[in-house]
Amino acid sequence: MTVETFELSQPLQVTDAAAEHFRRKLDRAGKDAVRISVQESGCTGFKYVLQEVDAAEGEDTEIALANGIRVFIDAGAVDFLRGTEVDLAREGVNKVLRFNNPNVVAECGCGESFSVS
Repeated sequence: MTVETFELSQPLQVTDAAAEHFRRKLDRAGKDAVRISVQESGCTGFKYVLQEVDAAEGEDTEIALANGIRVFIDAGAVDFLRGTEVDLAREGVNKVLRFNNPNVVAECGCGESFSVS
């Protein structure tokens, strides 16, 4: 009989650009962390919800970013977000947060909601 070992990875990765975006927003808001959750919404099923917060809620998972920012992930959202990369992308003159989520199987036309398998 053998014993297998495995490493529990973080549910999501945050690019440096997105981490700096979070830092600027938190500085302006006077808050300590970003909380990410998933909520039923839209024509496809779910949407991402980002909140500027001071503390975790319940059994949130905490991720410490290299720039000192803390990200809390709602316990109910961890499976939705596993493997996701959060990035700040430029679209023309605008910058938008992108959730590059490998679990998404469909998105609505406007990009506001998604579904997973």
